[in-house]
Amino acid sequence: MKIDLTDTTSSKINHALVQGRRAIGTPAIGMVLTLVIVTDEEHAYDALKAANEASREHPSRKLVVIKRVSRSPRDRAKARLDAEVRVGTSAGTGETVVLRLYGDVMDHAQSVVLPLLLPDAPVVVWWPVSSPADPHEDPLGALGQRRVTDAYAAEDPVKELSARSAHYTPGDTDLAWARITPWRSMLAAALDQQHADVVSAEVEGEGYNPSAELLALWLADRLGVPVRRTVSDGPGLTAVRLETRNGPVVLHRPDGSLATLSMPGQPDRAVALQRRETAELLAEELRRLDPDDIYQAALKYGVDRLNEAPPAAPAPKAPAAEAPAAAEEKADEAPEAGEKAAPAPAKKAGGKKAAGK
Repeated sequence: MKIDLTDTTSSKINHALVQGRRAIGTPAIGMVLTLVIVTDEEHAYDALKAANEASREHPSRKLVVIKRVSRSPRDRAKARLDAEVRVGTSAGTGETVVLRLYGDVMDHAQSVVLPLLLPDAPVVVWWPVSSPADPHEDPLGALGQRRVTDAYAAEDPVKELSARSAHYTPGDTDLAWARITPWRSMLAAALDQQHADVVSAEVEGEGYNPSAELLALWLADRLGVPVRRTVSDGPGLTAVRLETRNGPVVLHRPDGSLATLSMPGQPDRAVALQRRETAELLAEELRRLDPDDIYQAALKYGVDRLNEAPPAAPAPKAPAAEAPAAAEEKADEAPEAGEKAAPAPAKKAGGKKAAGK
């Protein structure tokens, strides 16, 4: 069921939600959170489709905020709010409200969204594209316990990661981090079977894919070894190589679907490592509403520290030609040590000489 409201208010939208639930015979509310989706008209369909699929696991009220920029100065000066209220099968599992903001009301989107939040339920704010530099300071982001961005949609993903690190606030997360969850699980399981220290690592992936940088940052932070980031043709992440004292551990995925895990002393094995859709990534992020400390540590490690040269080796020992000179210096020091260990009369004599000097 869909109800269209033109030039409306938040109060009328709430009334339409109640009316729609009664019309389809489900007056009770069984939703666990409010998902606020901040997007534009171009990406609204794909974002709402992903949110509806994720709502099968997390029944929620979805509020889609679309800021419409008017062309004429007269329309830009006029504030207006249009809404589509969807309940039943057209809204996935839960309820959907599509909000289109015009004019001055675009600068006060939080005032429109606040009365529509579910009472006593967590709020998650998601920017599929064009996320703010500091999500926590954004008026809509301040309403959420969790703030989900996607650095992959940015024009410069690596620069976006640096901005996320500079403005990180507990509760922030990114879908680029969710994309590497299977990789992190597989690598952690592989290292559990190898009782040898890792000395270096290499992450290979597309040049514009921030998940490769995040995976490299995670390895560098957790293992404390130099990590090299290399570029491949993709798709997505293609390989991770860990150099251990027993030999290399390699996880290679050339086609974006099936990967091969190679470890010293064991036969190669095929593992499923399928690239996941946005709905699966969003559902994963909605499973936890507490701050992700591992993501914070990896992000704070710093993209600029990747590809750093390993620490310099310690200075070599003195050559054999210098050994006699060192032996003579020790021989000169030996009498001094003997004087300290001499009996009491020798100490008195040494004291008189020192006083005469």
